[in-house]
Amino acid sequence: MDDDKSRQAARDAALRYHAYPKPGKLEIRATKPLANGQDLARAYSPGVAEACLEIVKDPATAADYTARGNLVAVISNGSAVLGLGNIGGLAAKPVMEGKAVLFKNFAGIDCFDIELNESDPEKLADIVCAMEPSFGAINLEDIKAPDCFIVEQRCRERMNIPVFHDDQHGTAIVVGAAVTNALHIAGKRFEDIKIVSTGGGAAGIACLNMLLKLGVKRENVWLCDVHGLVYEGRSEDMNPQKAAFAQPSDHRTLDDVIDDADLFLGLSAPKVVSPDMIGRMAPQPIVFALANPVPEILPDEVREVAPDAIIATGRSDYPNQVNNVLCFPFIFRGALDVGATEINDAMQLACIDGIAALSRATTSAEAAEAYRGEQLVFGVDYLIPKPFDPRLMGVVASAVASAAMETGVATRPVEDLVAYRERLDASVFRSSMIMRPVFAAAALSQRRIVFAEGEDERVLRTAQVIVEEMTDRPILIGRPEIIARRCEKAGLTIKPGEDFEVVNPEDDSRHRRYWEAYLQLMSRRGVTPDLAKVIMRTNTTAIAAIMVYCGDADSMVCGSFGQYLWHLNYVRQILAYDGAHPRGALSLMITEDEPLFIADTHVHPEPTPEQIADTVMAAANHVRRFGMKPNIALCSHSQFGNLDIDSGRRVRQAMALLEAREPDFAYEGEMHIDSALDPDLRARIFPNSRLQGPANVLVFAYGDAASGVRNILKMRGGALEVGPILMGMGNRAHIVTPSITARGLLNISALAGTDVTHYS
Repeated sequence: MDDDKSRQAARDAALRYHAYPKPGKLEIRATKPLANGQDLARAYSPGVAEACLEIVKDPATAADYTARGNLVAVISNGSAVLGLGNIGGLAAKPVMEGKAVLFKNFAGIDCFDIELNESDPEKLADIVCAMEPSFGAINLEDIKAPDCFIVEQRCRERMNIPVFHDDQHGTAIVVGAAVTNALHIAGKRFEDIKIVSTGGGAAGIACLNMLLKLGVKRENVWLCDVHGLVYEGRSEDMNPQKAAFAQPSDHRTLDDVIDDADLFLGLSAPKVVSPDMIGRMAPQPIVFALANPVPEILPDEVREVAPDAIIATGRSDYPNQVNNVLCFPFIFRGALDVGATEINDAMQLACIDGIAALSRATTSAEAAEAYRGEQLVFGVDYLIPKPFDPRLMGVVASAVASAAMETGVATRPVEDLVAYRERLDASVFRSSMIMRPVFAAAALSQRRIVFAEGEDERVLRTAQVIVEEMTDRPILIGRPEIIARRCEKAGLTIKPGEDFEVVNPEDDSRHRRYWEAYLQLMSRRGVTPDLAKVIMRTNTTAIAAIMVYCGDADSMVCGSFGQYLWHLNYVRQILAYDGAHPRGALSLMITEDEPLFIADTHVHPEPTPEQIADTVMAAANHVRRFGMKPNIALCSHSQFGNLDIDSGRRVRQAMALLEAREPDFAYEGEMHIDSALDPDLRARIFPNSRLQGPANVLVFAYGDAASGVRNILKMRGGALEVGPILMGMGNRAHIVTPSITARGLLNISALAGTDVTHYS
């Protein structure tokens, strides 16, 4: 009864998801403004004629003047919908809408789902071919075999854009990547293995053909379907695709041919394989039971007879889910970006190589966060990456694009593959592009960065990237055995003491030197020798600061847990000397439109006019680190003197202080946020403003206002934060917040890894 209630609850939730707040999963949005007559004249008549005439002269310019170059059609007649069968085009529409959503969310590709009431494969192919002017590529979906083979072949022959039946080739690519890594673990080779497969449908045949391309010998493939073994001379339910795998054999059943098989590949029906059959396979069998939702044999049943088996299914509740989303968004992304005329074997093999190599590499922090609690370490339970691994875009799409160019099917080849991959990564890691100048500057120096919370997994993942990709040297404060254990659990390859230095608070030879240095700084501020000893054993933020003070590190990063001002207290105590003192915290908010800097978000709750002016000066210096020209607005509840209130008075006094300093950047105040960001509104209110265009830095009169804007942009505006950046400490210290991600820590590490000659 409980199971019935659970299923009903899941059904109701799925229906609500599809029905509210709008029916379906897609909508169309304009990418150009349409706010006045001029916009209308450009979008439609007469301006649209100019784009039309250019395309008449050169059809390739359709990619420049229309959305075609980033537009895919997901086309189905609903004759073979996964798990549902022949339900027709209308009932298949939710599936096709879902496919379109995956294209958009995973690879930024726009899609129209097109459902057709046509069962004749030749007529279906005619309809698809007639759509070529509209789309940059075609994704065929859920068309029954053998019709799907006919439709795809006809379309490929007649169309000059990629046509890809994902049920066939997407499955084959992901299976190919998973088998590649399974053989790697088992110590076997493609050319040596025996394969027994169930399922003579589109996906099964495509997988076998792909395995042949990877090196499997045709004579070592034994294909079975609902009627038994596909053998030479069989006439029942045969087609040319099945016949290609017919064996000259007297065997007739799956049970007859399973002995000593290295790989069982199932794309058929539930429970067609018994534990006894698995027990008769070769040592360390590879079992891919991909029928959905119930596989050919459950993993637990496999383990009972073959504990060392390497298992994959089509389900998300078991390890190694063979999921087409690992492939199709990214192979289309690479194909579209170079204007490929087809998706050929080389492009598919490049996709396999990219997916397989990615799972053998260190797991990304983002994937670990999305699949918290799972062991994402390459091995029998982690053969292929997870769908939400953000590295898939850059790795797979760039490999596909490269293969398209090498095989001559790219009509718009990219000139710089490295830059192309960086752009792909930037589309996933939104901070990548704006952080590029910072990482470039950090590469010119080699600084020692000490992380106060060295046992935190986010810090460990950051250290892994620093060791692999940067010139800086990480130092982690923490217990070595805990750090080593957590590195192993997270699948990281770095080792404490070898790849990075570890400072053990419980046992470090520098303990006496550190507590004596701290005591010298704090003896007249109530700190006794005993207290200094305790702090240098237990307070990792104070230890990190003393390391920088004593010259054992160049910069420190702390704050991944705890309260910001608590950490700031120790930074001030130890590192505020020789003119260095916290001038404010600057948060870079990466929004959908333009990046926006916010200050002071953490240091001064009620800054004085002098502190506001200092924050403005420091912010200008830091904005330049990102290769941007500062355009700073001082914000308050008062606007250009219309209210005589505290926030307005302090901003006005800060403006006077700035004018005396004669800064070399644009600034203006006091004003509201909308006036800062909307130059037209600002021009109406205050025509003589010094700012040109929207401000890119907002400095507030109150800390709670700055912090509130920062959090609203993060939580409701979808902005990504880089920071907070502690200004005024000459890059000696940075304090993050508990919500920081591993990617955020890496960005802060790049900032900390840059030599700074002034206390900005």
